[in-house]
Amino acid sequence: MAELDEHGLRGMESFNSDGVRIAYIDVPPADGAGKPILLIHGFASNHAVNWVNTQWVRALTQAGYRAIALDNRGHGESEKLYDPAAYSSDAMANDAIRLLDHLGIERAHVMGYSMGGRITAHIALDHADRVRSALIGGLGMHLIEGKGLPSGIAEALEAPGGTPAPNPTAAAFRTFAEQTRSDLRALAACMRGSRQTLSRGELAQIEVPVLVSVGTLDTVAGSGPGLAALIPDARALEIEGKDHSTAVGAKPHRDGVLAFLAAQP
Repeated sequence: MAELDEHGLRGMESFNSDGVRIAYIDVPPADGAGKPILLIHGFASNHAVNWVNTQWVRALTQAGYRAIALDNRGHGESEKLYDPAAYSSDAMANDAIRLLDHLGIERAHVMGYSMGGRITAHIALDHADRVRSALIGGLGMHLIEGKGLPSGIAEALEAPGGTPAPNPTAAAFRTFAEQTRSDLRALAACMRGSRQTLSRGELAQIEVPVLVSVGTLDTVAGSGPGLAALIPDARALEIEGKDHSTAVGAKPHRDGVLAFLAAQP
C-alpha cells in the first residue's frame, strides 16, 4: 500500500482482471490497519477526480478505514476497450470483486457514485458474501427505471471536436470527458454497454445494509428515498441543495456516510 501525492496518482498499482488491466490505489489509515472500503467512480471520471480530489480518501483514512479505489475499465489508467459488450455492469462488478481477491480481502464496504452506484448495486445483489455494506450514491429510482440520461451522449463523445452536441447533457459529458483526458471512444462504448437496470424483485433480494445518497436537486439519479424503500435493509440520505455533480463531494454527504459506516458491525 502506498501514500498518495497531492493528485492521488503516486503509488497506483494494477492487476489482471480476467485479461483486462485494472489500475487502483490502496491507501491505509494512519494506524496502518482498518476495515477496507472499495470506492467505485462514475462514468467519465476516475479514482482521483471522484474520490481523491473530493477529499473522500482523506476523510475515510482519517476515520480509520483502508481506502481502495479503482479506475473502472475504459477509464483513467485502466485498459481501454472498445466493444460495448465489455462494459456490462456485471463485467465491471467482477473487476471489483477480482480486485478484492487480488488484495486478499474477504469482505469490504463498497461505495459507488452514479455509474459506480449501479455497479455497487450489482455487487450487493450477486456477491453479498463479499460486502459489509453497500453505499449507492448519485443513483436512485433510475436504477430500476432506466431513465436519467438523454440519448446522444455516446454520439457526442465520438463526434469530431467542435461538433454541436444534441442536448446540454451530452455537451456536458463531452466537456467533462475532455477535462479528465479520457479516451472518448472507450467512453462511448461504455455508455452503450453499461446501463443495465435491476428489477424490484432483485432489489428485494439485496440482504446487506445499504445507504442510498442522492442530492435533492439531482435530476439524473431519480428518487433516493424511493429506491431505499425497495431494499430491505436500506436507508436514504438526502443531500440538501446539491445536484448530481455537487453532491458527491459535499460535506453532508461525507458526514452521513461516515455515520452510517460507524454504525455497521
